[in-house]
Amino acid sequence: MSNSNTPILDLVKNPKDLRGLKPENLTALAQELRQEVINAVSVTGGHLGAGLGVVELTIALHYVYQTPYDKLIWDVGHQAYPHKIITGRRDRIKTLRQTGGLSGFTKRAESEFDPFGAAHSSTSISAGLGMAVARDLKSEKNHVIAVIGDGAMSAGMAYEAMNNAGAGNSKLLVVLNDNDMSIAPAVGAMSSYLSRLISSTSYRSLRDLAKQLASHLPKQLERTAKRAEEYARGLVTGGTLFEELGFYYVGPVDGHNLEHLLPVLQNIKNAKQDKPVLLHVVTEKGRGHPFSEKSLEKYHAVQKFDLVTGAQSKAKANAPSYTEVFSKSLIREAEQDERIVAVTAAMPSGTGIDKFARQFPQRSFDVGIAEQHAVTFAAGLATEGLKPFVAIYSTFLQRAYDQVVHDVAIQGLPVRFAIDRAGLVGADGATHAGAFDLAYLCCLPGFIIMAAADEAELVHMIATARDINDAPSAIRYPRGEGVGVELPDHGTPLPIGKGRVIRTGSTVAILSLGSRLKDCLLAAEQLAALGLSTTVADARFAKPLDTELIKQMAQDHELLIILEEGSVGGFSSQVLHFLALEGLLDGGLKVRPMTLPDIFIDHASSDEQYKIAQLDSASIIDVVVKTLGNSELSGSVSA
Repeated sequence: MSNSNTPILDLVKNPKDLRGLKPENLTALAQELRQEVINAVSVTGGHLGAGLGVVELTIALHYVYQTPYDKLIWDVGHQAYPHKIITGRRDRIKTLRQTGGLSGFTKRAESEFDPFGAAHSSTSISAGLGMAVARDLKSEKNHVIAVIGDGAMSAGMAYEAMNNAGAGNSKLLVVLNDNDMSIAPAVGAMSSYLSRLISSTSYRSLRDLAKQLASHLPKQLERTAKRAEEYARGLVTGGTLFEELGFYYVGPVDGHNLEHLLPVLQNIKNAKQDKPVLLHVVTEKGRGHPFSEKSLEKYHAVQKFDLVTGAQSKAKANAPSYTEVFSKSLIREAEQDERIVAVTAAMPSGTGIDKFARQFPQRSFDVGIAEQHAVTFAAGLATEGLKPFVAIYSTFLQRAYDQVVHDVAIQGLPVRFAIDRAGLVGADGATHAGAFDLAYLCCLPGFIIMAAADEAELVHMIATARDINDAPSAIRYPRGEGVGVELPDHGTPLPIGKGRVIRTGSTVAILSLGSRLKDCLLAAEQLAALGLSTTVADARFAKPLDTELIKQMAQDHELLIILEEGSVGGFSSQVLHFLALEGLLDGGLKVRPMTLPDIFIDHASSDEQYKIAQLDSASIIDVVVKTLGNSELSGSVSA
């Protein structure tokens, strides 16, 4: 007899094993799977609430559908921890988000059960429709299922996809995971009965017969009959909006009741019509979480935690986080200037705008997962003399690039972008890295772009952006805590386009942009010990360039290192372009740009990622030594 606490889960190595279980065993399996998710995240940290909310749904989908032949797409991907466990990755689940371990999101390279990689929201319906159309063109018969959370339905892309799907005739199932409400009495036996009825072949046949009869009526009566039937169903189930988009709506269904889920999914799977279906499933995010009921941690991401007490093992911070510094500084500025408003796209706590909103509820706007709208909305605010600060992670701002160009930059509107999570971001990996904002913003005429080297600089840059009323501006800053410098009470506006020299030397010059400045200074100390006198400067501005500082560094040193936490094509490219046009490369100056490498860097700790990227102090020293070609120095460094 097994002593395991998970005797049923132990039998499930893959979904084929799952489908071999009896239906009456699935509820117990759900309890074991939920605990397995909790156990794993207690060790690794990660996105807990979303996965706990879809345990039964995950089991039901894999039980009814023949994955991986049938394609199951999880929107965003942080819902997918239970999915990973029952698709052959249980033995590695405690490597989630660790170096060399499983991704915190779905990833095509990781498993055949992940048909689409997802870490940004609202992509599942578009990808699923593409797969469904490809299936039809290839005359294949597999099913395609996209599971999208209710929050992701705030993004325009989801509706663009639904509009396109509804206009076609490809069979596609979209499961709307509605976890923003408790399971009300309506989502019980009667609702389940109605959903089974509506999804059944007999109901569809009767409905088709009614439509055929109505088609013989005069056109006006036919339209009236059709609308009456659809709006009647809409009143019962709430699906009128989805019907108007061309979907066949079923629901709501209790997403934690397998006796309700399984027959509805089986009916949908067996339906003969070629039309997209939307199944509305109501779940509780964080169901079964180990924290106190008042804890908000159940709703999203958590640190490692104690299974018994639920206490999270957060490392003691030596300095405030950049996000916290931004939030407090913006509040101080807003206290002095009533024209300052804040905009974010479904990330109020992640960007610190939640604290701003508590103090200035009428001047704070969370627009949902709608980055495009957020940027153009802010542009509209700016036209009327307000001072919008748009706080969006670098990786998510990518989704609004056309709006940044067309609606802000071309019109020269003073929208202020607070770009959080700039640079590498650790356990969230390549999908969330802020690697490209310097490249995609530096090429825009008229943009003023700042990068904070430490938390005090961030305070001054917020004050600087406050006073820029004739151009768009951006401040980029990294994830995590600052370096521990003393913070000023109030920010002082910086001279636009002017850097600062931190350390003076004569042989090597290091021009740093952003928070790798501390590594540059450490490298300079070690280079000095090797006999190489080194200047270190903080550029502060990626645009406009401090051309006087760059000229001085180029003319007075043998080697110029340009270092940034961004991809090729950003700040270093701007500096090199300037040096070339000025003829400063014609006299033997050695220049070495140090950027993020031309690869996507997988999840690891931030320190490990910067070593991989070769943007740490040891890598700076290595570049200097190799460039100057002193073999004795090279030997000293390697020793």
